[in-house]
Amino acid sequence: MAAASAAVAGLIIIEPMELHADLSQRALFDSNALDWTPSPMAGVERRMLDRHGEEVARATSLVRYAPGSRFERHSHGGGEEILVLEGTFSDEQGDYPAGTYLRNPVGSNHAPSSEQGCTILVKLQQMHSADQQRLVIDTTNSTWVPGLVRGLEVLPLHAFGSEHVALVRWAPGTVFQPHGHPGGEEIFVLDGVFQDEHGSYPAGSWLRNPPGSVHRPWSEAGCTIWVKTGHLPAVQAPDGSEA
Repeated sequence: MAAASAAVAGLIIIEPMELHADLSQRALFDSNALDWTPSPMAGVERRMLDRHGEEVARATSLVRYAPGSRFERHSHGGGEEILVLEGTFSDEQGDYPAGTYLRNPVGSNHAPSSEQGCTILVKLQQMHSADQQRLVIDTTNSTWVPGLVRGLEVLPLHAFGSEHVALVRWAPGTVFQPHGHPGGEEIFVLDGVFQDEHGSYPAGSWLRNPPGSVHRPWSEAGCTIWVKTGHLPAVQAPDGSEA
């Protein structure tokens, strides 16, 4: 991993970075253990989870806005996906309190801010150009549906092609059957402790399982996770075919 930042005339410039950029590899971070790093705008800090590029990059991050901070107007050439974790995130189209799920499609632009401060999970430059639906979902006032096994509840958020995004709530002691992810899986643990045969992941954990991976998840204590599946490119076998 190569990463660097430099202060020039009061601005923070992010040089090219490769952080968990190989999507064919499993990745894991306890975000609580990461330092907050400055963004180019005063009062806006980030914990970077994966990144490929410079300041405009394919990236997954936690972003923290201090009260009264704002970001300059900018466009999203590859789209933007947000889950508001704390506080209230805002732009010229509205205010989005904790629990709001947002999708701003490819080509959209806005000037985000937060009067009271907020923390968001944000993914940039990772949408299909044909996925042009803007979404604003209040997950605190939405209908959950039963999952595939007893003890699971699911709140579907978005689907496009093979990509599916949802919140999943695990009752204590829930166990899911072994299963694979042909298009990969990405998880952020919102509360409780999520588990599989590779480890235990408390609230704040981010993990990405590559295409073709298999696991058997459970939760002894119960948990709620944000989960996205089917969005990663298929792994290529040595002969060029999909593994």
